[in-house]
Amino acid sequence: MKNRSILLIAAIALFVYSCKPKATDTGSDITISPEAGVSYKAGTDVNVNVHYPATVKPDSIVYLIDSVRLSTKKDSSAFSFKTDTMPMGVKVITAKVYQGGKAQDISTNIVLMAAKAPEEMTYKIEKVYPHDTSAYTEGLLYQDGYLYESTGTKGVSDLRKVDLATGKVVQRVKINPKHFGEGSAIVGNKIIMLTWTDKVGYVFDKNTFKLLDTFTNNVGAEGWGMANDGKKLFMDDKTNRIWFLSKDNYRQTGFIDVYDDQKAIDAVNELEYIDGKLYSNVYTTDTILVINPKTGAVLQRVDMKNLYPNAQRPADFDYNNNVLNGIAWDEKGKRLFVTGKKWPHLYQISLVKK
Repeated sequence: MKNRSILLIAAIALFVYSCKPKATDTGSDITISPEAGVSYKAGTDVNVNVHYPATVKPDSIVYLIDSVRLSTKKDSSAFSFKTDTMPMGVKVITAKVYQGGKAQDISTNIVLMAAKAPEEMTYKIEKVYPHDTSAYTEGLLYQDGYLYESTGTKGVSDLRKVDLATGKVVQRVKINPKHFGEGSAIVGNKIIMLTWTDKVGYVFDKNTFKLLDTFTNNVGAEGWGMANDGKKLFMDDKTNRIWFLSKDNYRQTGFIDVYDDQKAIDAVNELEYIDGKLYSNVYTTDTILVINPKTGAVLQRVDMKNLYPNAQRPADFDYNNNVLNGIAWDEKGKRLFVTGKKWPHLYQISLVKK
């Protein structure tokens, strides 16, 4: 009886083992390279290899990048793709290994960075204009002889039209006192203005400042800077991401991630579109970046130190909050203006190599 029980247990164990799927049947022995998180410079060809044991006989291997199908192979030979025109950031690479009518997905990712270090630039002051020290500058625009400035701080946030020569406000409209105003952009005869964490956008008539509409803005973590290239709006959100929005309904249509040749650049803030490139200050720093609007690669880095010298700042100056912020471009006159939050001056500058 004891021997019979032992035989029965052995038979059950053999049956269970024989029914258990082999690792190669589930694709658990299939791997992919490069290793996840490896960084590459834009322009470098990336070779992708799928590795599997001899017992795996794939019918085909389909390769995708960010869910877009790029190639199909019949064996484990390397798949190579070019990166010279790709946007910066994380790229998810997936190999779908088909065998016996079933697919096993194996994924990895790479981080694509700018091909080379940004060109180092500095500035030359061409002219100094007065600026209202009550203006906690968030967005700054120039058109037809006037500055258009959107300001922050709950309870006093507003949109204002400013005389360049005197710094005097000639037209103003306040937003809901519960909202913290942020960046803005001119679209035709409208001004679009963001709010910080309130998820609300405003649409004003550019000439009368009449409120035309509001919209829900659920794009990104927060509302920060905004710019317009004539076809779409750009919006950033405190991270290294710059979103594309429809200029008609303000919905997301795409994005880029900002990287130099070493890392992601977070806290890109006030935006301006100038001659086919995006200009952005990096929040709380004395830096302006010039960014490729198609890829997110940082092309130039502008050192703005001492634009408003510390020696000229009052004893009670708030260094933590009243930082460099505000970039405006005079398209017709080819003039570049910059300022800061509650600064007494607006500076017309030109960029020069460091």
